[in-house]
Amino acid sequence: MSEHSSKAKQIVILGGGFAGLWAAKEFGKKDGYQVTVIDRNNYHLFQPLLYQVASAGLEPEQISYPLRGTFRKMLNVDFRMAEVTGLDLKRKVLLSDVGPIHYDGLIIALGSVTSYFGVPGAEEFAFSLKSAEEAIDIRNHILSCFEYAQHEPDPAIREQLLTFAIVGGGPTGVEYAGALAELVHTSLRRDFRGLDKNDVKIMLIEGEDGPLKGFPEKLRSYAKKRLEHLDVHGNYKQHVVQVEADKITLKSGDVISTRTVLWTAGIRGNNVAEKMGMPLGHANRIITTPELNLADKPEVFVAGDLALPMDGDTPVIGPTVAPNAIQQGALAAKNLMNLFDGTKLEPFSYFDKGSLATIGRSSAVVHLGKFKITGFFAWVTWLIVHLLYLIGFRNRIIVFINWSFEYLFFERGVRLIMPKAKDTIPHGKADEYEPSGAEGAALNERSTKEK
Repeated sequence: MSEHSSKAKQIVILGGGFAGLWAAKEFGKKDGYQVTVIDRNNYHLFQPLLYQVASAGLEPEQISYPLRGTFRKMLNVDFRMAEVTGLDLKRKVLLSDVGPIHYDGLIIALGSVTSYFGVPGAEEFAFSLKSAEEAIDIRNHILSCFEYAQHEPDPAIREQLLTFAIVGGGPTGVEYAGALAELVHTSLRRDFRGLDKNDVKIMLIEGEDGPLKGFPEKLRSYAKKRLEHLDVHGNYKQHVVQVEADKITLKSGDVISTRTVLWTAGIRGNNVAEKMGMPLGHANRIITTPELNLADKPEVFVAGDLALPMDGDTPVIGPTVAPNAIQQGALAAKNLMNLFDGTKLEPFSYFDKGSLATIGRSSAVVHLGKFKITGFFAWVTWLIVHLLYLIGFRNRIIVFINWSFEYLFFERGVRLIMPKAKDTIPHGKADEYEPSGAEGAALNERSTKEK
């Protein structure tokens, strides 16, 4: 460590998502700070397009970007691949699987995980869509269902294989339902000539009276009609009360026979928050001041889906979307610098840049202030916005080419069932692997957990 960096304030940012990335960018512009970004993965994942990986439209590496590549020109920002195990607030030490890490200032931006609301069997049998691995699992499963159904003689099993239930009518659920319907009506219809498209049932289950709660009624009505046009069956004002391996049960008593349940109904704060001894509020989020820091530990900030800013008894939060995480991440960094400078901290106020959702080919809804746009122009707007937010010029070009190819030829290019890699260590020799250093031991431990 140089003499300059040893005198610099040691800043630790947990999480390489939107909030963590934009917080690091703010510090990258300033001298006097040595920043370490910590994440269990070495890449930033563009989650808004994760559903396209799950629907055979894109590969995960096309919506991911190496964190070290992002920080290459930020000389005061470093990256460390680690997994958080706890936090010692008194000593200002982060506990991780690579050992203790000291900080002068801490920004926690670990994001969220899927919330199953305590529904029996949901966590065990439903698919979640929060990581690249889960998206690949969903893609593998969907394509496998068609492969098995092609030659399945039992009509009941065949029906289960070709019925797909999506729980949650928010933007992710609506976008995945539309993408899956497009996949069925184009590429898979030609690939599986022995299957009648009428045998395929895509069901969207939502507790409200229609999709996209929070959007203007005009846009919700358009989305509902567009989903019907794509043969997506809307089960509205319905709640799932049980999920089993081959069926789900609704509150109304109706039973849907299916082998595929995708859960997009809700989120909660990352489970790591419970290990940190933080004050937790609704949905397992960390309670903060309006300025995004802890009331009794002002050097600790929280940003993104994990943050629950409170002004007295009133939440000061925005929607769980990328712009909100970006704005909170940037403000947390600025406020932490203000704290060290002894200047006033700014309270968080979400600036609504609009809401967007696409519903299949050439169709989307966009709400920008007073403007409510539907159809093709909304879809073009959606494309441009997502390309601009996507990290990495190469990724933008590849994604644009993929979208253009799909638009012109009605073809999804990633219809591959990729098996999971098997254990590469020969049987009986796993104990011979001796990792060197904390990072090696942590990697070995993490690999063992994931198998």
